[in-house]
Amino acid sequence: MKRHAILLSTLLCLAYFPLLAVKLESQTGYLSPTAMAATMDGKTICIACATGDRVLIFDTATQKVKSTISVPDSPLGVALSHDNSRLFVTCASPQSTVCVIDLARGRIIAKIKAGHTAMAPVCSPDGKMLYVCDRFNNAIGLIDLEKQKEVARIPVPREPVALALTGDGRRLFAANHIHTGPADGEVVAASVSVIDLASRTVKEIFLPNGSGLLRDIAISPDGKYAAVTHLLSHFHLPTTQVERGWINNNALSLIEVEKGRLLNTVLLDNIDSGAGNPWAVAWTGDGQSLCVTHAGTHEISVIDATGLLAKLARVPAKGSPGEVYNTSVSRSTTDVPNDLAFLVGLRRRIKLADEKGPRALVLIGQRAYTANYFSDSLSMIDIAAKNPSPTTIPLSPKQPLSVVRQGELNFNDATLCMQGWQSCASCHSSDARVDGLNWDNLNDGIGNPKNAKSLLLAHKTPPSMWLAVRETAEISVRAGIKNSLFTVQPEETAAAMDAYLKSLKPIPSPELVDGKLSAAARRGKKLFFAENIGCAECHRPPLYTDLKTHDIGTVSTYDQPTDRFDTPSLIEAWRTAPYLHDGSAATVRDVMTTRNQRHEHGSTSNLTKEQLDDLAAYVLSL
Repeated sequence: MKRHAILLSTLLCLAYFPLLAVKLESQTGYLSPTAMAATMDGKTICIACATGDRVLIFDTATQKVKSTISVPDSPLGVALSHDNSRLFVTCASPQSTVCVIDLARGRIIAKIKAGHTAMAPVCSPDGKMLYVCDRFNNAIGLIDLEKQKEVARIPVPREPVALALTGDGRRLFAANHIHTGPADGEVVAASVSVIDLASRTVKEIFLPNGSGLLRDIAISPDGKYAAVTHLLSHFHLPTTQVERGWINNNALSLIEVEKGRLLNTVLLDNIDSGAGNPWAVAWTGDGQSLCVTHAGTHEISVIDATGLLAKLARVPAKGSPGEVYNTSVSRSTTDVPNDLAFLVGLRRRIKLADEKGPRALVLIGQRAYTANYFSDSLSMIDIAAKNPSPTTIPLSPKQPLSVVRQGELNFNDATLCMQGWQSCASCHSSDARVDGLNWDNLNDGIGNPKNAKSLLLAHKTPPSMWLAVRETAEISVRAGIKNSLFTVQPEETAAAMDAYLKSLKPIPSPELVDGKLSAAARRGKKLFFAENIGCAECHRPPLYTDLKTHDIGTVSTYDQPTDRFDTPSLIEAWRTAPYLHDGSAATVRDVMTTRNQRHEHGSTSNLTKEQLDDLAAYVLSL
């Protein structure tokens, strides 16, 4: 393969233009409520509006917004001090801010620097510390509220998105959105990190094989259990059908807090009705019920928590030989995560009328409030009622959805799927990136799984799919509706998805220093464009791809010997691990070393360890 270094300065300037953080057109004018916190007396709910750059103060008595507080960036989390006098708002950006709001005065009284895309704040019982997920730093930030600064970061595996603190303030549970490591192993699963705050040590509790896209975690009032929402993906099966959760199940895992171990995982789906994209989870104050929002099917599950725990306790560790299988009672604890009838009699599913995308949840007594991301509304449900009828509370005047906003909804809407099992976001996350899994899709035959690709820039980087079997991303979108959602949709559904995907903008890398390349990345940049190394031959700026397919020496036993693979864009490579078509490279450094025997990913064998680190630093900065 010939290697040509493309070093035109104009192209290098263009290479960084896409990295500007720009609010999507799909979000302009919308609130997108995404997080909530209620005062202890239940009289007030503080609502973070992700694309409205504001916090709404909602009065539960009048059911109206009584005030609005503007914040500097997208608020992805809110937490109240224990005396309810202050509100902490994580305003997410590459250099996030935690805004401290005096609720009595309704104004920001302090701003504290945090990490990349700070979210999900939790306040310590003594009110001295605030813990936040610095999502793209893969760390939990510890903020000293007296010093008003982040004093430490505790590394966790990958993309923490939710936190729950034990009542004694000793342990912090963090839900990691995606697994870390390669995708071609027998077991691939994300974890919950348990942080001992005194020693600042971390223990991982791994969820069942295929677990990923964790969204929320909550500890029971008695402190005994933590509940976490996630998907349970059957990535080891070909995607030939969607019924009975063949591709994705929607799950709730229960963790024993004191023992620090997984109790079990239950499916939130019914046998013939998926419960797509579980998001928020909360316990009632008496611990008797668990509520889960389903952002994809636009409903809420109300689970008899006491009955669930009792039923789990009755399941034997091992099934009896020859025992007749009963789908309503698993034979052993290992059957439970596959039992679509386990919650029969223990759970009610309540539709939210026409409201779309419930992504946040608070419980006040027996009333559940959901924040509906795409409808800019709250839904109020009396979960004690026999046949509850949700009440819709608009948070802003109703406005029509733009084509891009409609496409974003379509991408996240599991009701477009046969029986509601999944949405496009079930394999590409809610912002069209990756789930870190290998999937045996139908587009190129059966028996050859491929790593899920980010859809960022997909419409600008044809052909589509690893084997380039789709000429354009537009064709892939329509094929995806047919082959992954298993339905037929009108053309405007796919066209809106196209518009949404085209609107996506890269997020600046956490490897950048004040928005610029680090010293290591600057050294790595010279290596990347060096002709004798040749990285830039195939990964040419500004899109860092040559739009061609190549034999890169990674054909495996599942592939055809003649297979050639599409050159992926390296933009946002920092968040698309694992790498290569088979997900066999956990890190960029692995791509350059253990998975580069034929020098098809650059002539790197003569580079020193330091040079390899520098080269990786540059790629991870794109």
